[in-house]
Amino acid sequence: AKEVYKLGNEFGFKAPDKLSSISLGQGQGPVAENAIREAIDKGSWVLLQNCHLAVSWLPTLQKIVDELNPTTTNTDFRLWLTSMPSPHFPVSILQNGVKITNEPPKGIKANLANSYRMVDSSYFEESKHTEELKKLYFGVCFFHAVVLERRKFGSIGWNILYEFTESDLN
Repeated sequence: AKEVYKLGNEFGFKAPDKLSSISLGQGQGPVAENAIREAIDKGSWVLLQNCHLAVSWLPTLQKIVDELNPTTTNTDFRLWLTSMPSPHFPVSILQNGVKITNEPPKGIKANLANSYRMVDSSYFEESKHTEELKKLYFGVCFFHAVVLERRKFGSIGWNILYEFTESDLN
């Protein structure tokens, strides 16, 4: 989601005026539907996060996407979807959309470097406790990198399989 916000800022689609973000879950389907319909007319962007959590609403999303008409849709309209892999995700949406995957880099060193690339140096400089914040950030990033690397061993040593991603670090 962070990358969509960054891209939106670069192209002049800033939240909340030109970029609507909705985290799907219980009761968010109608809100998302209204946001999409409005964005189609206005030419704004809609980001629907966690689509895998709204399995019952996915057929409605599929109908909306299937009914998109290039002649009546504003050319600036974009629909961004985030989802974990799901067998319930409509195939037609996958076939008609551009897919972007975000895989974590391999290795602890590469994961640490990726985590530091995500943060702006001003984040540390603006703090009253710069040195402590840097140490704390390194600890959290190192933990994050170890957990990401640990996934290759499966559930051995873990009680519950959990998908730890960059959004957990933020």
